[in-house]
Amino acid sequence: MKYLPLMWAMLWRKKLRTSLTLLSIAIAFLLFGMLQGINAAFQQTIERSNVNRLIVTNKISLTESLPYSYLSQLETIPGVSAVSHESWFGPYYQDPKNVMAAFPVEPEREFAAHPEIVIPKAQLQALENTRTGAIVGVSLARKYGWKIGDHIPLHSTIWVKAADGNSDWTFDIVGIYEAPSNRAREDALFFNYKYFDEARSFGKGTVGWYVVQLKDPRESAQIASTIDKLFANSPNETKTQTEKEFQQSFMKQIADISLIVTYILFAVFFALLFAVGSTAMQAVREQVPELAVLKTLGFSDTRVLTLVLLQTLALCIVAAMIGLGIADLLFPRLRDTLGVVKMPLSVVIEGVVMAAVFAALTGFVPAWRAKRLVIVEALRS
Repeated sequence: MKYLPLMWAMLWRKKLRTSLTLLSIAIAFLLFGMLQGINAAFQQTIERSNVNRLIVTNKISLTESLPYSYLSQLETIPGVSAVSHESWFGPYYQDPKNVMAAFPVEPEREFAAHPEIVIPKAQLQALENTRTGAIVGVSLARKYGWKIGDHIPLHSTIWVKAADGNSDWTFDIVGIYEAPSNRAREDALFFNYKYFDEARSFGKGTVGWYVVQLKDPRESAQIASTIDKLFANSPNETKTQTEKEFQQSFMKQIADISLIVTYILFAVFFALLFAVGSTAMQAVREQVPELAVLKTLGFSDTRVLTLVLLQTLALCIVAAMIGLGIADLLFPRLRDTLGVVKMPLSVVIEGVVMAAVFAALTGFVPAWRAKRLVIVEALRS
């Protein structure tokens, strides 16, 4: 610690160069924090998937529907405790940018299969008794300022009403639910399947997919196989997965987020490695006289090497913390998209470790050169 002022003075010998280097590293770690934070949030969504549930979809594609008649057959399979179904409604609110998750469901079945959703019984009863009723997650209600009793218009990008050929649907909010164990689920809207099925112009008597709640998660593979065999060779064969597998496959349909993030960050840090490395080399060349004087005063080769390495380490760690700090401040803005409000601590720890490794890679060569300085030659130069 007693050499900290000396190290800091050497680091800021060229203030403009050090400031620009610090800024470039901070921006790189800001990008790292945001991208890795988003990646970690997606992974958390997958990890929070319920191990007691199976998702039954059409074998051809998720966009292909399944007959409603499958419901009664699924309920008779041993080991199944509850069955519900959902369909993708694909709406937006007021502006096409305000896309949201909305699902027509049978309330008594849906919330039996999703015990993590908490809703007062009176509101659930109101949903069952109100034809155009809907319940919304607390996050979604907060985002748009909705409250119980509001009439909200939604425009579906998929479903058209048979009565007027219009894609505009109106719902009455009769409840607001919470999901304390999985906050990501608090940004959805659920409404009555009967109203949806009667009103739509096509696809009547079908559902998007089934959600099967199991009595024992250890039987998931066996029951999944039983379901697919039950509907094998039918006009609508099924593909049954655990909820976790379904989430993973759904994410991959969008993109392999983890792979994309890895490629982007590799390119950024690879380019930054050369930029910071050359800057560190230039800084040591300018410090040759000072380093020679330090050696003359009794500093050992190892101590000089450590001093130069610590300069790079301090610069990288400070810049990384600035970048990660800004990312942490910006991350709550992604709440509506990711369902999380705080950057995962694992991302911060990973960033600090990466900053230390980055400092070692960029600082070792100039530090080694400083260690091997010959006092007479260095003073002469």
